[in-house]
Amino acid sequence: MRIAVTGSIATDHLMVFPGKFADQFVADQLEKVSLSFLVDQLDIRRGGVAANISFGLGCLGMTPILVGAVGTDFDDYRAWLERHGVDTKSVHVSQDKHTSRFLCTTDETQAQIASFYAGAMEEARNIELQAVADRVGGLDLVVVAPNDPVAMVRHTEECRDRGFPFAADPSQQLARMEGPDVRKLIDGAKYLFTNEYETSLLLRVTGWTADEVRSKVDHWIMTHGPDGVRIEAEGEEPVSVPALPVQNEADPTGVGDAFRAGFLWGVHAKLSKERAAQVGCTLATIVLETVGTQEYTLDRAEFSERIAKTYGNDAAAEIESKLRV
Repeated sequence: MRIAVTGSIATDHLMVFPGKFADQFVADQLEKVSLSFLVDQLDIRRGGVAANISFGLGCLGMTPILVGAVGTDFDDYRAWLERHGVDTKSVHVSQDKHTSRFLCTTDETQAQIASFYAGAMEEARNIELQAVADRVGGLDLVVVAPNDPVAMVRHTEECRDRGFPFAADPSQQLARMEGPDVRKLIDGAKYLFTNEYETSLLLRVTGWTADEVRSKVDHWIMTHGPDGVRIEAEGEEPVSVPALPVQNEADPTGVGDAFRAGFLWGVHAKLSKERAAQVGCTLATIVLETVGTQEYTLDRAEFSERIAKTYGNDAAAEIESKLRV
């Protein structure tokens, strides 16, 4: 199965300030604020939704096609992704902008001051999916993940025009896109992914009812954190899958991306929707227990054992048989 994953590719620069931001602000001088924080810690991590999903698919044995825009500073990141099974040949390289960056400083109370530099991501709107399909011999699924909003709409429209099945994952871009564009993003999707908050936001932004959304997509996959996953499709009974017990919650960043990777691998492996969601929940839990979105390693024996403990031996045996292929 040839899956192209479109969306953001970024690096996260995470810093820690050993104090309280609030102590540095003067109430009657906020309109003239000019502050510099001396930080004790800097972590630079690979990120971006499309890159995170692609990394997960690669770890599960697929060769996903990453589609996005980066700067000329992407070489090390490219090598990392390729070592983990990701096809990066369709990544556009900007000649005058850096790869997107998220810069965030957290104080001792977990308050944060952050900035996001879109950079090269703005050029993703110029990428034609047909060229990607021509290079790899066709596309079985295109994931339209958070990206430059214009790029997301264009990719979705091209999928409909050319008959490429697509998965809609609007995620955090729901907060900044207008209703007409969001409706374009999801109309005709084979899969729609939202979390609990995004589900409510989607209904408000589009003005559609839940029944109307179900009529626009084949499958609506809603993640509910510790309460698991619910999959709905028009005319079918909903499928509910519980989440795995968490051994040690370390970092929630990238958990949703990991679920998508696991679920889409299950689709590729021709598993049922329930089994695919079980794979997604398992990979999401592993990422939740790891600091960083791409810092985990996948031990297949441990992976199967965790599935067996939560979903039973039959589920583990069926999924393990696909992992061996």
